[in-house]
Amino acid sequence: METDYINLIFEGFIDIYNNPRNAIMWLIAGFLMYFGIAKKKEPLLLVPISFGVLLANLPLGELVKPSSGEGEPMGFLLFFQENGLHTDLLPLLVFLGLGALTDFSPVISNPKTLLLGAAAQAGVFVALIGTLLLNPIFDFGLLEASSVGIIGGADGPTTIFIASRMKELGNSLGVGVQDIVGATAVAAYSYMALVPLIQPPIIKFFTTKKERQIVMPPPKREVSKRAKILFPIICTIVISILVPKASPLVGILMFGNLMRECGVVERLSSTAQNELMNIVVIILGLAVGSTMPGEVFLKFQTIAIFVLGLVAFITATIAGILLAKLINLVSKEKINPMIGAAGVSAVPMAARVVQEMAQKEKPGNMLLMHAMGPNIAGVIGTATVAGVLLSLVPGLIG
Repeated sequence: METDYINLIFEGFIDIYNNPRNAIMWLIAGFLMYFGIAKKKEPLLLVPISFGVLLANLPLGELVKPSSGEGEPMGFLLFFQENGLHTDLLPLLVFLGLGALTDFSPVISNPKTLLLGAAAQAGVFVALIGTLLLNPIFDFGLLEASSVGIIGGADGPTTIFIASRMKELGNSLGVGVQDIVGATAVAAYSYMALVPLIQPPIIKFFTTKKERQIVMPPPKREVSKRAKILFPIICTIVISILVPKASPLVGILMFGNLMRECGVVERLSSTAQNELMNIVVIILGLAVGSTMPGEVFLKFQTIAIFVLGLVAFITATIAGILLAKLINLVSKEKINPMIGAAGVSAVPMAARVVQEMAQKEKPGNMLLMHAMGPNIAGVIGTATVAGVLLSLVPGLIG
């Protein structure tokens, strides 16, 4: 009896002793928190994610424990995992806010930037193939490869969407699938936050100083209000006909943009941009971080996912730059190839990186709006590729 009482008093210390990997995860949480707070690298993402990692690895896992079935409810953060991540609710609500926050004018005024966003999707397929090649080592099948590959788009909500769908697909088909939702989501959001560190050296390596100093004039035509309203409607219909599985992501993104542009639902648009987006980001960040307890994260498979995700992100950046350089070979109007790097869908981080580099190379060179074109196209492209994967993978497995 006395021993049980002592164990009860020191159960937190005992749990740490029995699960030392949880203490290691505190260090990883601190590392992410350092980048978010001290370095100010996308703090809106990294601060809640890092604290979610910490909460998931506290002794006894009180915030992520399942329901005991004896009147004790499931952990607070596990509730959001089950009802937010695995039901696609939180990723889709983020897309709603993203659509309401984003001006699609750069894409509408310069449609060829869609090509740069499409080229960046090469990273998705490079990582997918690389994951399949590692199958003998890490037991990654096509379902896991699809989840890892989408990290190349540097789009957190889409990564969560695909990883959750692939997990459910595997369960419905009776195919064994590893639960890598947390690992892929943390990898995607980490690379989104680290865009300012990863992309500049890649851009400099694949471009010359002369190319980086190319000045692009402001868009020649102004986008009409009618075009801004019609674009999300037409885009939703066209993509949903071509890739029906992409309609949840594309449809909700375009609905958010329609609220922004139609001019008659300012209150709804403002709510989607501010209050709703802020609430969802808090819950999503904590939920994503809480999917990473030590026994899940500290595996060789997780390290492989992070490495492959980085390769995918780098490949996507390179593909966008190289296509921009190719366009310059056949076009009279030269474009600054740096904007091709913004083809990854890390909005607006990648576009801001291009603008900062342009200012350093040639003060006064304004590339932000030009870079936003491929950046927005990357979001649409990654959502479309996600739909393609959801359409093709079941048939390939079956």
